[in-house]
Amino acid sequence: MEANLRWVAVTAIAPVAWGTNYYVTRGFLPPDHALYGAAIRALPAGLVLLALCRKPPRGAWWWRSAVLGLLNVSVFFVLVYVASQLLPTSVASTVMATSPLTMMLIAWPLVSERPRAAHLAGAAIGLAGVCLMLLAGTATVNAGGVLASAAAMVMSSFGYILAKRWSTDVDVLASTTWQLIAGGLFLVPVAAAVEGPPPAVSTSVLVAFAYVALVATAFAFVAWFAGLRHLPAGTVGLIGLLNPATGVLLGTALAGEALTVQQLCGLLLVLAGVALGRPTRAGRGRDGFPAPEPSPVAEGDLDAAGEHRVV
Repeated sequence: MEANLRWVAVTAIAPVAWGTNYYVTRGFLPPDHALYGAAIRALPAGLVLLALCRKPPRGAWWWRSAVLGLLNVSVFFVLVYVASQLLPTSVASTVMATSPLTMMLIAWPLVSERPRAAHLAGAAIGLAGVCLMLLAGTATVNAGGVLASAAAMVMSSFGYILAKRWSTDVDVLASTTWQLIAGGLFLVPVAAAVEGPPPAVSTSVLVAFAYVALVATAFAFVAWFAGLRHLPAGTVGLIGLLNPATGVLLGTALAGEALTVQQLCGLLLVLAGVALGRPTRAGRGRDGFPAPEPSPVAEGDLDAAGEHRVV
C-alpha cells in the first residue's frame, strides 16, 4: 500500500507540471513558432536525460523510440503548443480531462486492462461535461484550439499505453530519453523548413523555455512513465486530472481568466465521470471477491514485466 502511494505521489508530479506548461506557453513563449517551440522543449530535455542515463537504444528500441517519439513528443508537443496559444489555460487543460477515460479504453486491447461498465459510463459523462464546457457560448473558445487539444489528448493516450506495453525490458529513464531525443530530432528539420530561422529569444523567453524543457518535460515525463510502469493505466489516467485542476487554478488566479457557471458545471461533470470510472479497490479480483495475496517473488516479477492485474 505504501509503495502504491509513493508511486501515486511520483506520478502526480507530471500532470501538475503539465498544467503549469499551458500557462507558461501562453504567457511567455512566441505564438507563431509551434514547431520550434516543440523542438526546443523536447531536444534539450532528452539531451539532459541522456547525460544522466548514458545508454543508447538497442535492437527494437531504435524503431520503438522513433514511433513513441512521434506520438508522445513530436506531434503531441506541437498540438499542445498550438492549443496553449489559441485557448485560455483553463479551457485547454479541461479538454485534456478526458484523457484518463481514453487511456482506460485504449489499455483494454493493448495491455489487457479491461474497463468495467462504470468506466464506460464515466467516459460518457466526462465527454458530456467537456461538451457542456465548450458549448457555453463564450467567445474565448477557439475551434482550432479545441481540435488541437483533443487530438493531442487522443494521440498521447495511445502513445502512453504503447510505451507501457513496450517498456518492460528497459529502465524508465532510458526509454524516456530516447523518446524525447527522437521526437526532437524529427522536429528540428521540419521547423527549419516550415518556420524559417529560429525565433529571437529574450531572457524571459529563455527562462520559460528552460522551465518547459527541464521541469515540464524531462522531470515530468520520467515521473509519468515511472507511474505507468508501476501502476495500472486507469489509475495513472485518473492522477492526470491534476493537469486540468492545475490549469484551471493558474488560469483563474494568475491569468485573469473567468469561467462561466456553465463551464464550471461542465468541469464538474468531467470530474464526476472520472470518479464513476475509477478502478475498484486494489486487492479484489475480476469477480469482485478478494484476490489472493501475491508472494513477494511473484509481485517482483509482475513489476519487472510491467504487467498488473485489472482492478
